[in-house]
Amino acid sequence: MDRIDLSGRVAVVTGSGRGLGLAYARALSAAGASVVVNDVDPQAAADAVKLIADAGGRAASLAVPVGTAEAAEALVACAVDNFGRLDAMVTNAGVLRDRVLWKMTDEDFDTVVQVHLRGTFTCVRAAVERMREQGEGGRIIVAGSPAGQRGNFGQTNYAAAKAGIAAMVRTWAMELARAGITANAVIPVAATAMTRTVPAFAPHIEALEQHGTPFPDGLRKGEGFGTPEDVAGLVAFLASEASGAITGQCIGIGGDKLALWSHPAEVAVAYADGGWSAEAIAAAWPVSVGRAQQTYGIPAPQL
Repeated sequence: MDRIDLSGRVAVVTGSGRGLGLAYARALSAAGASVVVNDVDPQAAADAVKLIADAGGRAASLAVPVGTAEAAEALVACAVDNFGRLDAMVTNAGVLRDRVLWKMTDEDFDTVVQVHLRGTFTCVRAAVERMREQGEGGRIIVAGSPAGQRGNFGQTNYAAAKAGIAAMVRTWAMELARAGITANAVIPVAATAMTRTVPAFAPHIEALEQHGTPFPDGLRKGEGFGTPEDVAGLVAFLASEASGAITGQCIGIGGDKLALWSHPAEVAVAYADGGWSAEAIAAAWPVSVGRAQQTYGIPAPQL
C-alpha cells in the first residue's frame, strides 16, 4: 500500500523523552507529523526534540507530569500554539510502584493510578474537546499492558490502571464515533526500563544495548518481545487515515508479533428455574460454568 503519510497532522505523545514514547514520537515525525514531546525530565524532552529536528522533523516540548487537568490542557495548548491544531493524542507516560498487595501503600497505589489512569483520562478529555471544536475527527491512542489484560503478580495498582484504560477505550469508541474520533489501546511488549527487570529478558536487553546483538527468534516470535521501534509502526498506523475504521480495540505488538486482544465476554452460562440458591450453585458449578474457569496472569517467558 502507499506509504503512511501524516503530513499536516499534529500529535501529542506523553512520556516521550525516552523509551517507547520516544520511539512513537520519532515514528510519527518520520511519517510527517508535527509532535509535542512530553516528559517530566526537561532535558530528556529537549534531547528528544533535537533528535526529531536533526532528522528533519518538527517538534516542541513541554516538561510536565501528566495527571492533572491543568497539565493535559497545557499539552493541548502547546500543540495548538506551536502547530495550529491537534489530530492525535498518544498517552504513554507511566510509573511503576510494584509491591504485593499486603505491602502496597496508599501512596504506591495512588501514584500509579494518578499517572496511568487519571493521566490518560485528563489528556484524552482535553484532546477530545479540541478535536470536536476542529470538527475534523481525530485519533486517540493509549497505552495498555498485558498486565491490564491478564493481571500480574505484584502489580495491583498498575494492572488496575491498565484494565481501566482498556475499559475507557471501549467506552470512548462509542462516545466519539459521531465526531469521527477513533480510540484504541496499544498493548506493547518491548525492551524498556519496565521490562529489563524480568530475568528472562535482562541478558538479551543487555546484549542488545552493549553489543548490538539482535533478539533471537525465541523472543521476537515466541514471546512477541522486541525493541521500542518494533512497536512504533502501530502507533503511526493508528494515527493515520488508514486506521479510520478501527476503534475500541486493544492491539498487541512486540518483536515480530501483531495481535488483537479479545474483550471480556461470557464464556459459559447455566440456568435454573426460579433462580440460584447457594446450594444450587455449589451443585452445578463443577459440571456447568465451572468447567470454563479462565486462566490469569502473564505466562512466564518460555525461551
